[in-house]
Amino acid sequence: MSPTHPGHPLVRFTGVQKTYDGLSLVVKSLDLDIQRGEFLSLLGPSGSGKTTTLMMLAGFESPTAGEILLDGAPITRTPPHKRNFGMVFQNYALFPHLTVAQNVAYPLTVRKVPKADIASRVAKALDMVQLGGKGDRLPAQLSGGQQQRVALARALVFEPQLVLMDEPLGALDKQLREHMQIELKELHRQLGVTFVYVTHDQGEALTMSDRVAVFNDGLIQQIDPVEKLYETPVNRFVAGFVGDSTLLTGVTGHVDRDACELVLPSGEHLSGINVNHVLPGTQVVASVRPERIEAQFVPPENLSNCIAAAVTDVIYFGDHLRLRCAIAGQAPATVKLPLSRGEQPVVGQSVWLHIPTPYLRVYR
Repeated sequence: MSPTHPGHPLVRFTGVQKTYDGLSLVVKSLDLDIQRGEFLSLLGPSGSGKTTTLMMLAGFESPTAGEILLDGAPITRTPPHKRNFGMVFQNYALFPHLTVAQNVAYPLTVRKVPKADIASRVAKALDMVQLGGKGDRLPAQLSGGQQQRVALARALVFEPQLVLMDEPLGALDKQLREHMQIELKELHRQLGVTFVYVTHDQGEALTMSDRVAVFNDGLIQQIDPVEKLYETPVNRFVAGFVGDSTLLTGVTGHVDRDACELVLPSGEHLSGINVNHVLPGTQVVASVRPERIEAQFVPPENLSNCIAAAVTDVIYFGDHLRLRCAIAGQAPATVKLPLSRGEQPVVGQSVWLHIPTPYLRVYR
């Protein structure tokens, strides 16, 4: 779902900082708008500030500086239980001695919802997460995936305007995690509730989100819709952290506004996008997605934007072959070769790698 009111965010962070020791800032300067109805993921490595940001939004941590607004009103000093947000944690945080239905009913009980309404709302929430009929069970009688669904039902049962999730699928095995990603995305589409989701798993963020905010070193490096984030990373960190990249080092040659020439140590020349507007003669790193590299196994007639390499490894991935290629003076390059090409390269074979200019992004 796209944000419905781009000009009127549901949540706004302005100049938010957080330090625990008074010396180092965990969150350095955060300006972030969260739109109504969007699925926003906060993505980054451990210690990047993403979880602290979520905890400040939830009210479990207080900003050292700055303000957090909900619908235009400050909530920086509003306690968690008065923010009316749903929360889902990695460890589920279910009460082991209460049944599934009692766990889901808990937020309604503390909000003093009439008993007559509680049963119907709990049943509706359990149906929503495909656990209808399991209300009498104890959490220990459920699988990990089912327990996570109970935690989700509990977060949704009181119809919050915002659901916050902190690595909620981290404890599940790979297959179940991928299944739950699809279910969560579908549930978000059906409900239209705003989801804010913390993860360090870039595949998870790309699969589920409308937008992703990439954190590193206490700052948002880039916030964009997933396709733009993947295809046009704004700096070397984002290019390296989100998705696979093949990296090439060299020096900039001719520069023309947003385009530039990359001169490799081998003397080969490539043209690419001058992301940071660097000047000629600058040491740079260029990045290209492995699926954007076109592998050719006979010398091309036109060597424009082509580099010579040799196949050092061929790995079968089901829908594609992943080639590792040696390039003079560079780290090994990764190339994704679709099985539909019908090629069967072998180790030691010569290969020419064509990199279309729009997909070679050159960074300072």
